[in-house]
Amino acid sequence: MRILFANLGYATGINGSLRQHVGKAFRHALQSKAMQNRVLEQFKAILKDNDPDLACIVELDQGSVHSAFLNQMDALVCALYPVSDVAGKYGPNSPLSKLPFHSGKSNGFLAKKRLLFKHLYFEHGTKRLLYQIDLQPNLTLFFAHFSLQRKVRAMQFLEMGRIVKRTAGQIIVFGDFNTLSGLGELAPLVADERLVLLNSPDVPTFRFHRWQTVLDLCLTSPSLAASCRLHVIDQPFSDHDALLLDIDAAF
Repeated sequence: MRILFANLGYATGINGSLRQHVGKAFRHALQSKAMQNRVLEQFKAILKDNDPDLACIVELDQGSVHSAFLNQMDALVCALYPVSDVAGKYGPNSPLSKLPFHSGKSNGFLAKKRLLFKHLYFEHGTKRLLYQIDLQPNLTLFFAHFSLQRKVRAMQFLEMGRIVKRTAGQIIVFGDFNTLSGLGELAPLVADERLVLLNSPDVPTFRFHRWQTVLDLCLTSPSLAASCRLHVIDQPFSDHDALLLDIDAAF
């Protein structure tokens, strides 16, 4: 089994360099459909080259003024990945979803076959969506985009820890964890050894100018970790790299 996790940055095509952040800052407010489609074609090439069974994606736009009303998930669905779901990251009852800058901002997934899944929502924060996907009877995957605010993030990690404790079987957790203060923030998830971090702390997944750090993470149940291999995949159109997880069939 092969799973990809990617932050697409709403297909702005800004790669993390200072020149692009300054020179292309206008894309955070308005993007052309042509530019977005170029980014989405690059992501499709990553999918084709790596052939994951499931692609978990954060920072997608379902179609808003910001994206020139292009539904980016619709643009990604294809014959190889006919199954998809996309949902607003703020929650169905959040007033943020109706504001111009936040409208359309979503997370979602692409898959080769149908999977059982749920939309869960954190109690804290503005970005509350947490996907639960049942990969196999005893294998559950969660993925989310955690808060930029450290205090809120800490509460979300505690919530995630409680969800993990009540979930039977093997577990995988993917996310843009936004661990801006370091991997020590993961203590609520790894302290009781229900989960272990697969990332190498020395391999960054995010860049801003000369600063590089590890924000995009994969955690698994300890008994599953020995059957997993995690790779960091360059995304030239984003300031985030993608993560590719291979799981041996015999786990």
